[in-house]
Amino acid sequence: MSDALANLLSILDLEKLEENLFRGRSPQVGWQRVFGGQVIGQALVAAKRTVEGDAATRLPHSMHAYFLLEGDPSVPILYEVERIRDGGSFSTRRVVAIQHGKAIFFTSVSFQVAEEGFEHQFEMPDVAKPEDLPGEKDIIAKYLEHMPKPMQAYFASERPIEVRPVDLSLYMGLSARPPHRSVWIRAAGALPDDQGLHHCVLAYASDMTLLDTALVPHGKSIFSKDILAASLDHALWMHRPFRADDWLLYVQDSPFSGNGRGFTRGLIYNRDGALVASVAQEGLIRTRRPKPESA
Repeated sequence: MSDALANLLSILDLEKLEENLFRGRSPQVGWQRVFGGQVIGQALVAAKRTVEGDAATRLPHSMHAYFLLEGDPSVPILYEVERIRDGGSFSTRRVVAIQHGKAIFFTSVSFQVAEEGFEHQFEMPDVAKPEDLPGEKDIIAKYLEHMPKPMQAYFASERPIEVRPVDLSLYMGLSARPPHRSVWIRAAGALPDDQGLHHCVLAYASDMTLLDTALVPHGKSIFSKDILAASLDHALWMHRPFRADDWLLYVQDSPFSGNGRGFTRGLIYNRDGALVASVAQEGLIRTRRPKPESA
């Protein structure tokens, strides 16, 4: 297991302060703000820890979240859980993340006991398998010097989630293209056999690379110096059991952008082609305004 993944599991292990109240911390890696996927993952952990009794079989199936304020990585985040309902098949929780006395994020999470039902799904696209794509070491060795400086720093740093883009050309130069892309993702090491933990790791990873898809048709990236980008809201549906430490294909598109926002969608498949999760997100995508010169 990589140090970055071990650190992720550590920050997902929230400290219980009181009934329905938990404390989480941020990795101290020099970021100026808290990564949205971290808050999504930690909030899901907090909600999950209040689902009692059959918690091992009553798993999250949907999560709807809003980002309210930029998180401060230098101080802990408090997660306050409201137990909305516990029914025969479903449990509902509301989680508010608090810093400096203000709500920075809130989410509603629904848990369900597994049951039989009608089944259908979109088929997984026919793309290159992860074994046939360059790994991150190969990308660094072959392509790093050709990437924009901010992207170089991203790929050169150790991260808890390994990403293998199906189309590397999107990272080599910025030009307007159709708003579609696919990446393979997995945890950078083996995880325990705890399906709840795999859900939380995927929740963390689901905020990665998605908003960038809304910038692809404009020849921009979240790494572009003139772009201000941030997640505004995030919805995640989990359909089937999966392992977050095995390769998952994250198929993304962006049907719309406008009014300073980009709308993106994602379908997540396991390597056997089963659709295991779906994602929708709206994010802020603005052109940075130049700072006024002082008189």
